[in-house]
Amino acid sequence: MSRFQMIATLFLLAAMMLGGSNAQLSATFYAKTCPNVSSIVRSVLQQAQGNDIWIFPKIVRLHFHDCFVNGCDASLLLNGTNSEKTAPPNLSTDGYAVIDDIKTALEKACPRVVSCADILALAAQLSVSLGGGPTWQVPLGRRDSRTAHREGIGGIPSQHDSLANLAARFKSVGLDSTDLVALSGVHTFGRAQCAAFMDRLYNFNNVSGSVDTTLNATYATTLKQQCPKGGDVTSLIDLDEQSSLNFDNKYFLNLQNRRGLLQSDQELFSTNGAETVAIVNRFASSQSQFFGSFAKAMIKMGNISPLTGSNGEVRLDCRKIN
Repeated sequence: MSRFQMIATLFLLAAMMLGGSNAQLSATFYAKTCPNVSSIVRSVLQQAQGNDIWIFPKIVRLHFHDCFVNGCDASLLLNGTNSEKTAPPNLSTDGYAVIDDIKTALEKACPRVVSCADILALAAQLSVSLGGGPTWQVPLGRRDSRTAHREGIGGIPSQHDSLANLAARFKSVGLDSTDLVALSGVHTFGRAQCAAFMDRLYNFNNVSGSVDTTLNATYATTLKQQCPKGGDVTSLIDLDEQSSLNFDNKYFLNLQNRRGLLQSDQELFSTNGAETVAIVNRFASSQSQFFGSFAKAMIKMGNISPLTGSNGEVRLDCRKIN
């Protein structure tokens, strides 16, 4: 090896050690710089849950909506006239103040170390775990975007999407059918506004008075009472009528019984010939299989186009760039 080659190799190794732009995420990323990061996030979440029993699903939704727009870079958290959070379908997202509280606690313990993107990923994992769901080692080392990506919000899956459109959206970011069904299972906890599904009750497929035939008739009657025509479309309804505060596999049993609240959920089971039907059946019969697949899917989703190394920044305030 020539002297020039040796010097070039040394520079390359040094760049890798410092975490260049191609640095990989790692569960031990903060082992030395902020060893208590998980316990700090957990503590803030537990305190927040005392004030808002729905905070866990809200936090998971933030991570999901962030990752589907230009990758997991905390761009959703930015304020501004061109922000993502002020555009549909993010108008109903919530939990930003809790992310701020987590950031404040981490800045006190480990100044200028933990990114907002990693806070979202960690907070989502802990929210699922604290809600009774699986736990997993979260790969860390993301950095924060310096810009919002409002133009990319069209990539967020919609509750009105057909199964084909849903699958295409997931495939475009490297997620397969098992990931799609597993991640949809997050709707085992949380709530949705009447506006998200009222068309299934009164105006399905733009036919006045028609009801979605994939919706259980008794369930449809109940939902009409909760979301009357001309009523408050922002009223919140449990996504899982059985156990909407708990992370379990009852969501899939609901789909089998045609009691999926959102059209995009019921599509997973009621689309004839779809490969997702067998996956729904598998998760309905085995909570452990659902939990395992959900954890793997969350890790894959968290790996969508992260900023690492010298790209992006570690924001001091999650709502604005440094």
